[in-house]
Amino acid sequence: MAAQREWFEKDYYADLGVSSTATPKEITTAYRRLARKFHPDANPNDSVAEEKFKTISAAYDVVGDAGRRKEYDGVRAMSAGGGARGFGAPGGFGANQSGGDFAGADLGEMLGNLFGKGGGRPFQDVGASGGPKRGGDLETDLHLSFLDALKGVTTSVNLISDASCPTCSGSGASLGTHPRQCGECSGRGVLDDNQGFFSFSRPCNSCQGRGVIIDNPCLTCHGSGITTRPRVVKVRLPEGVKEGQQIRLKGKGTPGKNGGPTGDLYVRVHVEPHALFGRDGDNLTITVPVTFPELALGADIKVPTVDGDSVTIRIPPGTPNGRVFRVKARGVSSASGRGDLLISAELVVPTSLTEPERQALVALRDSASGSPRNFQSV
Repeated sequence: MAAQREWFEKDYYADLGVSSTATPKEITTAYRRLARKFHPDANPNDSVAEEKFKTISAAYDVVGDAGRRKEYDGVRAMSAGGGARGFGAPGGFGANQSGGDFAGADLGEMLGNLFGKGGGRPFQDVGASGGPKRGGDLETDLHLSFLDALKGVTTSVNLISDASCPTCSGSGASLGTHPRQCGECSGRGVLDDNQGFFSFSRPCNSCQGRGVIIDNPCLTCHGSGITTRPRVVKVRLPEGVKEGQQIRLKGKGTPGKNGGPTGDLYVRVHVEPHALFGRDGDNLTITVPVTFPELALGADIKVPTVDGDSVTIRIPPGTPNGRVFRVKARGVSSASGRGDLLISAELVVPTSLTEPERQALVALRDSASGSPRNFQSV
């Protein structure tokens, strides 16, 4: 993609609310946040939100792509430095005699990308706005039970989004017909606009930048090749998926334009809590109630597992309340193996006693030697 006229005029970083030094992750995060806020589906019949959505989408098309962002930064640097004024200076590039690094951009590489693909004229747009455009990414939420998240499951999510028209398979032409190449722009979707040394490109008026003309538009999508309709998308979730984890489904987003690739679908997972088990990384946790005699005298107790069976742990005599017992390889399965089951023994104090129980406890209290509360004065 070569430079376009609007690159000199627009600040795509400001449109996304990020600095020009923002990392790719920061740019993507900002775009997704704004896209969710201003998406037409979330703001029906709101022309202001629709225009804002178009603005941030156009900005992300440029600075969200590493190659385009590099060219855009180079153009901005040249514009800030006075455009082409330095080209006539001795040495070829004004004050920068090396012809290399120009305001942080590799000028030689930038000129190689921007110049020379249209008969040697700089800033020739050969792909331009009429070329293929990648479809947008989508996000959705999926709620899972605790056990399904541990074991992995194949399920589906329901969406209402843009999709390739089922009648014309995305061509935009009615059945039995095909789009034809635009004769005005020879299928490029753009026309050259010469302005002296610089040559920009503008969308072709005959085909509206598509590069093709549809004589008989599809009655379903009216020639756009895209319809908004319900979709069911299958999702295969791996074992041990976590709360908040995002699963990327490549090519399941909105369709591209002019032959561009389809965007991706990001499924955000939400895991419902379990009545017995908790999770700590790849380990599972469970709290088991025990009595005072079991802690004091020792006992063997059975503990349920997520596998549907149980394990037996031995509580040694004199075990303190809250001690954690570990059972190997009974936790969460993951690529690195399987975690453990962590069992906490928690003392249950009875709230009501039978008379024999009360008398036995009184006798135990009276026969106990010494007090456990051996505080030292401070």
